[in-house]
Amino acid sequence: MLDPDSGLSLTIARIVQRLKGSSLHSQLERQARVSLHNPEIKLESLKEDIRDFLKTSGWEKKLQNAVYSELNVFPSPCHPAAPPEHMKEPLAYMRKAQGSWEKRILKSLNSMCTELSIPLAQKRPVNEQKELLNKWNEMGTDEPDLSLFRPVYAPKDFLEVLMNLRNPNYENGEQPSFRNHLGLIQVPLKVKDIPELKEDFSELGLNIGQLGIDDSAQVPPEFFENEHVRVGQKVLAEQDSAAAQQYVRQGCPTALRADLWALILNISNQPEDILYYEQLKSNVIQHDLLVDSLIYKDVKLTASNDDYYFVFEDYLYQVLLCFSRDTSVLEHFSYSSATPPKSYIRGKLGMEEYAVFYPPNGVIPFHGFSMYVAPLCFLYHEPSKLYQIFREMYVRFFFRLHSISSHPSGIVSLCLLFETLLQTHLPQLFYHLREIGAQPLRISFKWMVRAFSGYLATDQLLLLWDRILGYNSLEILAVLAAAVFAFRAVNLMEVTSLAAAEAVLADLSTLKVMPLLQIFLFATVT
Repeated sequence: MLDPDSGLSLTIARIVQRLKGSSLHSQLERQARVSLHNPEIKLESLKEDIRDFLKTSGWEKKLQNAVYSELNVFPSPCHPAAPPEHMKEPLAYMRKAQGSWEKRILKSLNSMCTELSIPLAQKRPVNEQKELLNKWNEMGTDEPDLSLFRPVYAPKDFLEVLMNLRNPNYENGEQPSFRNHLGLIQVPLKVKDIPELKEDFSELGLNIGQLGIDDSAQVPPEFFENEHVRVGQKVLAEQDSAAAQQYVRQGCPTALRADLWALILNISNQPEDILYYEQLKSNVIQHDLLVDSLIYKDVKLTASNDDYYFVFEDYLYQVLLCFSRDTSVLEHFSYSSATPPKSYIRGKLGMEEYAVFYPPNGVIPFHGFSMYVAPLCFLYHEPSKLYQIFREMYVRFFFRLHSISSHPSGIVSLCLLFETLLQTHLPQLFYHLREIGAQPLRISFKWMVRAFSGYLATDQLLLLWDRILGYNSLEILAVLAAAVFAFRAVNLMEVTSLAAAEAVLADLSTLKVMPLLQIFLFATVT
């Protein structure tokens, strides 16, 4: 184990290194130089005076937010002697499983490429470039023939892989024993029980005001809502990321949500960010990638058919096509168990010096991927800001929902947490569903992989995502999935097949997220 002092100095060194190349670093340098012309800055106390100047002019707060953002995203440093892959994923069998899953995905992509005789990437002809540029804001009107394209994989394929995960150091007899987990996930990971979850999510307690409960029509706004909005405005005025993260644990007022999320994610949409987005756009205009068709197909199959999101179809194409070209996304692979897929320049197969990441961001979209972006379209109408928010949400949270890892917010841990909560607190229901061949995880897996996007009403989904940002954790997804089963338990006890159980849980659009979470965590006798 790393002792706290050396761990802290390693963390500081890493953050300094990361921030050195950032635009914030050059802005701070520029401001420090400008401050030298200030009469209050004395040569004998230069260091302190410049520090005071940066503090009073608001730059210290910007630096604080950048440091806080880095601390939220990057994992704690490993022991110096640990190999680099340990930072990606400490368990060897998880790394191996992720590696073979990636090979499967790449094989599926390559076989589609061969079947359809379509290159992975090609330069667009000039007339096609002009056409795409002209219809950039109305790509939804385009109806390309996508009948031959199929999603590379869907959540149910991924679930099959997770069900077959085994720890080779662990006795895995086929015979049922006390060591076997009754659910579909058979790996021994440490997940939290209700007392630990109560402690972690203490701000969701019954005696604490919540948006999603205390702002309903029956509750006079002066009891909670008015004061909460006032505090939110103060947090925004202070521009403090840490305070904003703490604040959103009780929910965001609708009018402040976009600004608070941007503050937590440290997104300010500077001119250089807008320029970067424009460069990505020009990459999309110039080059045609096979994944473009997968993105088109996914939007057509999911968001375009959704009552809430179909109006944002054009935004989704813009954001996802730019995302596929964004090489800065590759940075998240340093702390993700996944590895970006590689392809070779035509005619140079197997020659490492001609290997390139494909797609350029290293992320192959799957069925439902566009639903990570769709809810954000309600909050951000400026494409470059919408893009940055989505990219930051992805590299902080969403990538964990489609990669195999032992991280507490990883999909494997979420599945295990969901099954454990149900087995512990609703054993009869769990056993009944298991006996009729309707394993609960088969139903809830798609909810968790999509972070409930497309299943909950949008106002409820945004209240849920408030808490994901507030707690910097996806564990609340598993808690909500278990709470939904608890809420529908009486009906589920009556069903006799998987199809009937799915029918009971087919429509979640009427559910209210916060009452469900509160009742499950704080009002259930444990």
